[in-house]
Amino acid sequence: MNKFMIVMMHTYRSKIKSKPFMISTLITIALLFVVTNMNEITKMFGGEEEAKVGVIDKTGNTLPVLKEQLKAAGADIKAEAFSKSEKDAESSVLNGELDGLLILDKDTSGMITGSYKAEDVTNQDLITDIEMALQQIKNKSAAESIGLNQEQLAAIYLPVTFEKDSLSDTAKSEEEAAQVYILVYVLLFFMYMSVMMYGSMIAVEVATEKSSRVMEILISSVSPVKQMFGKIFGIVLIALTQLAVFVAAGITSAKLNERLSGSESIIKEFKLNEIPIPLIIYALLFFVLGFFLYATLFAMLGSLITRVEEVNNIMTPVVILIVAAFMIAMYGRENPESGFVAGASYFPFFTPMLMLLRVGMLSLPVWEVALGIGVLVGAILLFAVIGARVYRGGVLMYGNAPSLKLFKQAILLSKQEKKNTTG
Repeated sequence: MNKFMIVMMHTYRSKIKSKPFMISTLITIALLFVVTNMNEITKMFGGEEEAKVGVIDKTGNTLPVLKEQLKAAGADIKAEAFSKSEKDAESSVLNGELDGLLILDKDTSGMITGSYKAEDVTNQDLITDIEMALQQIKNKSAAESIGLNQEQLAAIYLPVTFEKDSLSDTAKSEEEAAQVYILVYVLLFFMYMSVMMYGSMIAVEVATEKSSRVMEILISSVSPVKQMFGKIFGIVLIALTQLAVFVAAGITSAKLNERLSGSESIIKEFKLNEIPIPLIIYALLFFVLGFFLYATLFAMLGSLITRVEEVNNIMTPVVILIVAAFMIAMYGRENPESGFVAGASYFPFFTPMLMLLRVGMLSLPVWEVALGIGVLVGAILLFAVIGARVYRGGVLMYGNAPSLKLFKQAILLSKQEKKNTTG
């Protein structure tokens, strides 16, 4: 146990102090702060200036109404009459004096029409604001033409009363579903990225030690099995440490945004601070178990290769499994009750993501969750036994190109090495 702890803590300390780990962590934290406070940062750099739009009003009376509609909608658009010709207005747009040109007219039925011209039409927010304002003007004009007053028009556009009630006592409310939706999405994405990043880290470390012949020295003092699980546990600690840092940074960033903007943070808006504790426990449980399953495979495969350059080739099957699980989970977010998603959630390589999804989005009976955890634990134990044997023999194999035959050779070499040790 002492040697196992030494390997685990050595792996943890060496990785957590490494420059790549620190740089990637700092970059991610910086991105969290930038994304969360994007509106405030944009304001600091003057990114919220009003768009200046020249208007040629051929109707003679639509521009004042348009200004009122834009102001009521809170659009950052300054619409001003342009007295010169349309050609001169287009030149003003091209030389940057105007952000756009709006030509107002009427069709044969007397309804308002608009034609917007700009150097490019990629600013969809500006175009949508103008289009919505013109739509409101048209609706009002159409209502007046058939004799409707403002109260009658407002009644037409009043949203329908639509209530949603769950008949099941265990069903989640709309608010709870929104909370879970965000949590599940974040955790699925983090689980996917963690397995991809940290799993390959295990394989690369094993391959690096083999290529430098350090492995021959290590196995003389620490058994290969303790090395494998020491590395896995050490990197699990790294992943949990980084997760804790990201959560702390996210909460701090949300609170900073709340203070700067004066509005509710996303935490309070979606009541993420009220997420049920059992769901958080399930999330951590499936994350750790899923990571152990994939990490065991990565360590086993890493022991079969000699050069770091071969890591990507031999990792491809595992990566395909991770990507497939993630894609099914993305589908399952919209269709959590699908029979396909339910069945796939009991396939060990998909269980961590899909069972977490189903636990979060549905009210599953306890036995289903227990069965999923049991399947996952059983698979981890099975692959741990197989992985330990392959690892024991694989770390002693050099100069072989990656292939399926190496599994049999590694297991045979493991049995021989074990006999020599016990003998």
